[in-house]
Amino acid sequence: MHGYAQNKSLLVRRLHRIEGQVRGIERMVDEDRYCIDILTQIGAVKTAIEQVGARLLEDHVTHCVRDAIASGDAQAADEKTAELLDAVQRFVKTR
Repeated sequence: MHGYAQNKSLLVRRLHRIEGQVRGIERMVDEDRYCIDILTQIGAVKTAIEQVGARLLEDHVTHCVRDAIASGDAQAADEKTAELLDAVQRFVKTR
């Protein structure tokens, strides 16, 4: 079971709202809306998707990484730790 399993429905609902926000931006472009208004909405979408990413990262740490360390399997703990560090680096690069 993945770390986000308990929050899956919340994540999916949030992603659907973000999808709606992106469609709204498309409409704004199609309607020739003011560029600053469009950029404001793009900023809101970026923030929203970063929040989803932060939640997934939190769930990964509190479930997958924690369980690997608690298992006592050094190789599994090392793999999950390396995976976590890679994910953090990718996440930070997007900001």
